[in-house]
Amino acid sequence: MRSRRRIPNIYRPNVEYLRAAGYYCTNASKTDYNFEGNDGSYWDESSGKAHYKNRPKGKPFFAIFNLGVCHESSLFKKGAAEPKRLKPAEIDLPPYLPDLPEIRKDYARYHDRITQMDDQVGKILDDLEKAGLADNTIVFYTSDHGGVLPRGKRYLEETGVKIPFIIRVPESLNALSPFKPGDRVDEPVAFIDMSPTFLSIAGIDTPQQMQGRALLGAKRKEPAADEMEFLFADRFDELYGMRRGLTDGKWKYIRNFNPHLPLAPYSFYQFGQPGWVAYKKAWEAGKLTGVHKAQWEPPLISEQLYDLAADPWEINNLAADPAHAKKLITLRARLKETMKEVRDTGLVPEPMFDKLAGNSTITDSVQSSEFEFHEIIDLAFEATSMDEANLPTLKKALTSANPVKRYWAVTGMLALGKKAASEAGDVALLLKDSSPVIRTTAAEALYQWGKKDIATKALIANVASETNSSSLLHLLNTLRRLDLLGLLPKDWAKDKAMKAGNQDYIKRFSQRMKK
Repeated sequence: MRSRRRIPNIYRPNVEYLRAAGYYCTNASKTDYNFEGNDGSYWDESSGKAHYKNRPKGKPFFAIFNLGVCHESSLFKKGAAEPKRLKPAEIDLPPYLPDLPEIRKDYARYHDRITQMDDQVGKILDDLEKAGLADNTIVFYTSDHGGVLPRGKRYLEETGVKIPFIIRVPESLNALSPFKPGDRVDEPVAFIDMSPTFLSIAGIDTPQQMQGRALLGAKRKEPAADEMEFLFADRFDELYGMRRGLTDGKWKYIRNFNPHLPLAPYSFYQFGQPGWVAYKKAWEAGKLTGVHKAQWEPPLISEQLYDLAADPWEINNLAADPAHAKKLITLRARLKETMKEVRDTGLVPEPMFDKLAGNSTITDSVQSSEFEFHEIIDLAFEATSMDEANLPTLKKALTSANPVKRYWAVTGMLALGKKAASEAGDVALLLKDSSPVIRTTAAEALYQWGKKDIATKALIANVASETNSSSLLHLLNTLRRLDLLGLLPKDWAKDKAMKAGNQDYIKRFSQRMKK
């Protein structure tokens, strides 16, 4: 989220190709791009007033309208209105959430937000009709992530990654679509397919480096017989936590590369919603059981497997069920191969990006032959398998010259908990590692193994010396999990000179600590 990293020049925004083909491109008005640059420079217009009506007469256009009325902040307590369409008691709550009055009310209020959004979409379509453009304009409607209520956005469950997606193709352009009006299409589709689709409609070839497949147009590519979508998450807001997944709409496999972290990637921001606050308070008060309680605690498992047809709410994890062992092994292997195919940069923890990339980019670094990618991904899978038999491999990697290998080795030992406590002596040597993220992870492992004094001293000392914002954010996360934030000096964040990266989220940390 808002990483603002440099990326290789070969990767260009899709609108650059469309503008070069003669399209007038407007964005109203969300950006939040995850790469370095001037957001507005890619568009003909990018602001709250950007509109295709401002284009030169007769020029084809590509226009995006972002509607924020149903953003998660629309449910924040401040200025909250009473629900109008539905009463909270009428809400049919999904079984993965506890039945709390505040959650019911948030759901009811969100129905009102959806109604408002529908009205805004209707106006956009009416304007298109009035301008005489509806008969030669293709309209895509989608959300930008899963829902905003608990276990929505930030999760790899269907409630976080399955989104509404409707395409309206006017009769005059039917030749661009293999589907008929009103068809419900069950092909696996992801956002990554959108750019090739836009270019295909415009008659532009998909650039070699662009991932995804065109869904419409002359360049449409049929899905593979075993097509699956690749799901991924790393840092959401101020919280770290690497997760990857695959789904074909029938089965879902999720791998948690930080099994020592809670399943819920909750951040400070979402606690503006009363339902989220009530949910957390119920857990802290010991009032939750089963799946509702488990959502807030480290799962100490690295794999989730769901039969979406039988279990659409993804409550029954089949990963440990012998009857589904073959499916688990197959999807685990396929995820690994997919990560290899895309050369997944997430194998490098974000706090290492700057040093590893140097004057280049993290993408170039990971794609280079010197990165030892295959050895590192093997180690990452072993480290997060929760298997004590991998301890010798992890112990050997602790002294590797490669910092990414050292990171996965100590992460694996942290995940194993007390089963790896015998290696405390070797892990303690990493408290002086050159990489801050390794020092922090080693200290957390030692703390969990009962070496609390030495670990606490090392963690607090690192706060004073750390100037890389990504490393500091990772360190603050660790201190919060260990309930050690209270040991920080009151002025720890004052005048702290940090390198570019995650200062905004560090400010949020310091502001929360004052409340």
